[in-house]
Amino acid sequence: MALHSDGLSAPPHSNYEKRSSRNYFLAMMTLTYALNLFDRQLLSMLQESVKAELLLSDTQLGLLTGTAFAFFYVTAGLWIARWADRYNRRTIIAVAVGFWSLMTALSGLAVNYWQLFLARMGVGLGEAGGSPPAHSMISDVFPPEQRATAMATYSVGVNIGIMAGFLFGGYINEYFGWRMAFISVGIPGIVLALILRFTIKEPQRGWSERRDIPEEEIPFTTVLKTLWLNPLFRQIAIASGLTALVGYGTMNWSAPYFMRSFQMGTAELGVWLAMGSGVCGAVGTFFSGFLCDRLSRVDRRWGTWIPALAALASAICMVLILIQSNPYIALSINLFMGALITCYIGPAIAILHSQFDPRMRATVSATFYLIINVIGLGVGPTLIGAISDYLTPTFGNEALRYALLIVIPAAGIWSAFHFILASKRMETG
Repeated sequence: MALHSDGLSAPPHSNYEKRSSRNYFLAMMTLTYALNLFDRQLLSMLQESVKAELLLSDTQLGLLTGTAFAFFYVTAGLWIARWADRYNRRTIIAVAVGFWSLMTALSGLAVNYWQLFLARMGVGLGEAGGSPPAHSMISDVFPPEQRATAMATYSVGVNIGIMAGFLFGGYINEYFGWRMAFISVGIPGIVLALILRFTIKEPQRGWSERRDIPEEEIPFTTVLKTLWLNPLFRQIAIASGLTALVGYGTMNWSAPYFMRSFQMGTAELGVWLAMGSGVCGAVGTFFSGFLCDRLSRVDRRWGTWIPALAALASAICMVLILIQSNPYIALSINLFMGALITCYIGPAIAILHSQFDPRMRATVSATFYLIINVIGLGVGPTLIGAISDYLTPTFGNEALRYALLIVIPAAGIWSAFHFILASKRMETG
């Protein structure tokens, strides 16, 4: 996944003139994002054990995996992004990694629902300081013609983190318990925070585009007004939010679904889900960005067409998964599902960063993440959990199957519709 910057003339004082420096930077940002999703996704693999010990309902589980995290993630994200648009982004990311890792470890010490709820809110607060500063730095290191690939490479961290959450979470939970899973994942993150602080350099704003960026900041209200008035931003954000609902709904409830409907253990199931969301997902995430960079040379609208096609395909895959009576056929289809649900990230962010001033990019990403997490993470898991609880008196353990069937395919089709609307806002060529 090494990236090149052919023909890019860099100022002598740049920290990223060398390809090796750029690749190390991108690798560390990707690793950080992987830890972000590892900490976030871990709870979904531990849900059944947590539910049994703390005596929780599916609605409470949905709140833990969605709303508890999303509340602070989306509210703090904008303010942290404003700091990132003005101050040292590297330091902000290092502090954020250390904080969310500490809160993940503390999740393993919770003795009741509300303590775990507060710990997950803390994880959300820390993780709010991860992606917006990283997106801003990546856009300053890699030029526009390579940006979708760079963003997609960074976004492979989603798949690596989810894979680790399913795989290691499943094994640690089965053999050592859910508390040890949280603690063993949280502690290494504090070490990573120190490595980031002392080995990553802050890039010069606008360097990748060889632009001189004024030092004065753009007022927050001006940034928000600019975003609100941009129809392309609105359509891409809504479409991405609905795709995120498909992704979070699938990832947060896949493990409970297969455990309840097919009585699978967490160790075996973790391997299957890790292959789908991790290995297949990484391939889909990277190549969606790679293809968008290549195809956009012919028509820029491919940056929205590829996510639209992926969203439609994910809706079809979910229907096929949920109508299966054989768990291994369903899990095999889920491998394809895993390759589709994060295809939108790299292309969407690359398009949005090309539309706005470099001094706005962290805030652009934070606003984008606010919208997709309110829709995808704040609504998705909780809605599915609530529908499952509502249907349980009628369908028993199969209620979750029908809740997923109601929500996920509809969200995928709706997402594709908005990506198509976004394509109409883009010039050809």
